[in-house]
Amino acid sequence: MARYLVGDIQGCAEQLSKVLEQASFNPKFDELWCVGDLVGRGPASLRSLEIVRELGASAHIVLGNHDLNLLAVLCGVREADPKDKLGAILALTDAEKRDWIGWLVQQPLLLRSNDNLVMTHAGIYPWWTIDQAENYANEVSTALQTAWTNDQLPGFLQSMYGNEPSQWTDDLQGDERIRFIINAFTRMRFCDTGGHLNFSVKTAPNDPNVPEHLVPWFELWDVSDTTLVFGHWAALMGNTQRDDVIALDTGCVWGEHLTLMQWPNGQCIRAPGV
Repeated sequence: MARYLVGDIQGCAEQLSKVLEQASFNPKFDELWCVGDLVGRGPASLRSLEIVRELGASAHIVLGNHDLNLLAVLCGVREADPKDKLGAILALTDAEKRDWIGWLVQQPLLLRSNDNLVMTHAGIYPWWTIDQAENYANEVSTALQTAWTNDQLPGFLQSMYGNEPSQWTDDLQGDERIRFIINAFTRMRFCDTGGHLNFSVKTAPNDPNVPEHLVPWFELWDVSDTTLVFGHWAALMGNTQRDDVIALDTGCVWGEHLTLMQWPNGQCIRAPGV
């Protein structure tokens, strides 16, 4: 069995098919771990979802911010942004949309293997341990699935939007607690050394316009035997300058390329972007 890790797909279904074909991916024997953002901005979001779902139990997905946005759009909480190119999904029947909602809410915010590999969409808040992060991710997943089961998903999705609180405290409760956890796992890039998340700066860390008090979250993450894999930050182009923190968003939807990495040997297959 081979395990493959793929960066942000964002509707680039053709590129996904190409890298899987080049890897001779066989869902009977291989695993595909998707770092989130299956949809959004690319030309074929519906087909991207279909390709991953058709892989069955061999596909493992963490939710990204674009995936959560799709849920919000399908539930009528947000208007679709034309730039997200979700038309094919929005043209589905109500029953088909409901089926996709039911599938998406089952996907976690964190994946963890028994060989020291952890995947999230944006990273792990540096002031959490991996065990804590896993517990918080499971907490949100349970709340998300419960909201869906109880026909309360629109309210749950509405309350997840916002930039506050920007700092974690153990006594956070209710919507604020859920909102921070979701933001940390799906939107985080920079933070300050006091633990405040910043959501406005999205450039590469070496950009001279980055405020001096902000640092990439992974620079505050202690070196360990566990390898963290994340996406979300295309401006990094895979460069974290660390072997134990791997960035897989290499800007396919922005004209760069989609990266498929075989784990644990680190060999990469790339397909040019749109």
